[in-house]
Amino acid sequence: MPLSMAFIVPHPPIILPEVGRGEERKIQKTIDAYREIAARIASYKPETIIITSPHATLYADYFHISPGKRAHGDLRRFGVYNVSIEAEYDEDFVKELSLIAENEGIPAGTMGERDKSIDHGTLIPLYFINQVYSGYKTVRIGLSGLDPAEHYRFGRCIQKAIEKTGRRVVLVASGDLSHRLKEDGPYGYMPEGPKFDKMVTDAMKTGDFLSFLTFDPSFIEAAAECGLRSFIIMAGALDGKLVKPEFLSYEGTFGVGYAVAVFEAVGEDKNRHFDKIYIENEREKLFAVKNNEDDYVRLARLSLETYVKTGKKASLPGDLPAEMLNRRAGVFVSLKKHGRLRGCIGTIGPVTGCIAEEILRNAISAGTEDPRFFPVTEDELPELVYSVDVLAEPEKIESIAQLDVKKYGVIVTSGYRRGLLLPNLDGVDTPEQQVSIALQKAGIRPGETYTMERFEVVRHK
Repeated sequence: MPLSMAFIVPHPPIILPEVGRGEERKIQKTIDAYREIAARIASYKPETIIITSPHATLYADYFHISPGKRAHGDLRRFGVYNVSIEAEYDEDFVKELSLIAENEGIPAGTMGERDKSIDHGTLIPLYFINQVYSGYKTVRIGLSGLDPAEHYRFGRCIQKAIEKTGRRVVLVASGDLSHRLKEDGPYGYMPEGPKFDKMVTDAMKTGDFLSFLTFDPSFIEAAAECGLRSFIIMAGALDGKLVKPEFLSYEGTFGVGYAVAVFEAVGEDKNRHFDKIYIENEREKLFAVKNNEDDYVRLARLSLETYVKTGKKASLPGDLPAEMLNRRAGVFVSLKKHGRLRGCIGTIGPVTGCIAEEILRNAISAGTEDPRFFPVTEDELPELVYSVDVLAEPEKIESIAQLDVKKYGVIVTSGYRRGLLLPNLDGVDTPEQQVSIALQKAGIRPGETYTMERFEVVRHK
């Protein structure tokens, strides 16, 4: 039978009296909403409860599904020794889901388990459910570093597995909202925090799952959320369904957003295939971006696409501006996919005969040699957005006060170790952050002596 009930819940350990020791009463609305969710699940009597959790095993390029017959979890890491959970896994469902994901080309399965114990993102929902319901099996699923569309498509694999097995299933999307709602909160305040929570709870209230897919990555990073990808998997599991949303509660008392919502599938809706809408919208944006690329960016795209498709290096076009052919400079080429970094490699100073040759070389390196990522595949090429930074001559500085993260990049040097960070990067807001990241990239440890240089860039998009 198809999935007909799904829920969004938070997972603050402080919500449990054993942890909160009275402080939990400050989020009583969340507690009451949680109890309502548990009662509805008990009334529905599912055979299997699927929980997606940001704190289960997470990989950059793979959805991990917890393997085995059963697992144990507790809250010892939070200083509490009298709360524990035992869960029996639905092995047959896990096998079916893994097979469907493989057939759909989604990287997911049971390989690579790092910690068998149940994480608190799974434990908290089960704590409330177990107070009123038992005799069910569990499927525990982690998130990934893949893009929103892949999370949605994996959710659709869950939908297919439910239909294939005929299980009576509910899905619980565990996740907190922004962690930056208050100055005195555990992670401080950022203006993006309350804005994110308002936007995502508005989407919950109306069942607007497309909004889950379309948040700007730099915005959600500043908001410091943890649950969005969990919600996107849930949205995919309800793909093509007419959904009746019910928003039960929201609180941000402790500086972290906690929302509880119910989504009941009440029919079919051909207009709610949100991954297709999202992908089409992204294609339109990319088309506009490509039409506005200058010669520097077009050359970077030509270089990488030629190399990935043919294994050969592109030749320089005959109509390039004189500056690209007559001037030498260090060049960085950056690649983004769906707003997220996909590769960035460059040269601090020139190593080829001209800027154009520097771009040819570094575009290939950014797409195939950045150790943080797998090499770009041909299927990814249409989804990439390029930028090219041409570096001015660096100048030595004596103090961090001489830096401006919007205007200057920084180079740190200690002996043969050297690290560089470009200016005007998302998430880098202070010179201290800028220097710290550059030191990490160089492998320069705290307390070691180093010199600093600053430089300006001309950024081509």
